Amino acid sequence: MTTEKTVVFVSGATGFIALHVVDDLLKAGYKVIGSGRSQEKNDGLLKKFKSNPNLSMEIVEDIAAPNAFDKVFQKHGKEIKVVLHIASPVHFNTTDFEKDLLIPAVNGTKSILEAIKNYAADSVEKVVITSSVAALASPGDMKDTSFVVNEESWNKDTWESCQANAVSAYCGSKKFAEKTAWDFLEENQSSIKFTLSTINPGFVFGPQLFADSLRNGINSSSAIIANLVSSKLGDNFYNYSGPFIDVRDVSKAHLLAFEKPECAGQRLFLCEDMFCSQEALDILNEEFPQLKGKIATGEPGSGSTFLTKNCCKCDNRKTKNLLGFQFYKFRDCIVDTASQLLEVQSKS
Repeated sequence: MTTEKTVVFVSGATGFIALHVVDDLLKAGYKVIGSGRSQEKNDGLLKKFKSNPNLSMEIVEDIAAPNAFDKVFQKHGKEIKVVLHIASPVHFNTTDFEKDLLIPAVNGTKSILEAIKNYAADSVEKVVITSSVAALASPGDMKDTSFVVNEESWNKDTWESCQANAVSAYCGSKKFAEKTAWDFLEENQSSIKFTLSTINPGFVFGPQLFADSLRNGINSSSAIIANLVSSKLGDNFYNYSGPFIDVRDVSKAHLLAFEKPECAGQRLFLCEDMFCSQEALDILNEEFPQLKGKIATGEPGSGSTFLTKNCCKCDNRKTKNLLGFQFYKFRDCIVDTASQLLEVQSKS
């Protein structure tokens, strides 16, 4: 007798985090329906997974478009038990933050939840939304040494105040997208049965699931490490800082968020520790003889002092207890990220 596999829908399945999630889901025995923005992207993903019979793809060109997910849920709604909403609107350089960042982020979240309500209210039991530490703390709070970010924190910027610049608008978009989800749950309790969890990671580093993804451009967090790897001795660099997490842990957390009943209704703040670019440079210079003496050095050993003077604190003990597994340490994460980058560079 064969047992029916649980069907999981993954939006934005071709992205950095989502590819790891799809891989983990397939290895764990789930049936996965993913969405991508084009037939070309979808075909590329299916090929990478060697046409796995438990993986299929649907096209959602623009997640911020009205009724973006209706067709997918009209077609598959009755079989989908779990929804992992990982897709995020594509951000271009813009000066109209409301039109290009805030409204698309809110609409993207609203459109998938409306589709579940209208076409899969009886079948979808769990929804996990990929949010961000940006929903937990404003850019100002992230640099406030007296501020402690935890699972109960909210970015305090308003719809108006977050439009001061592109960074705060992007962070605001994460806050308002997540808030939309919790409000939707509250307002529609009588017509839906799913529980909601959010995943709120800091800067996400770590290797790509498929190394050749590096040839097609990389996500913004990974670019921080790539730029350090390709820096020149004596170069100045921007000392990014904040909470970090390895992509492999982010992926694992997406599965546990719907598998563990105690994660229902929770915001899972994924942070192994605080990091800064200086610490990453120190690791690159220590661990890779082929880079030492060729890349930037900054002020070796000054990272912890920089963080003490320029960064908030993180307290995610609640999340760590709920998930119950050890996160990758920064050194291992950076070594694995850089090793893959260097390997791809050596072949090109």
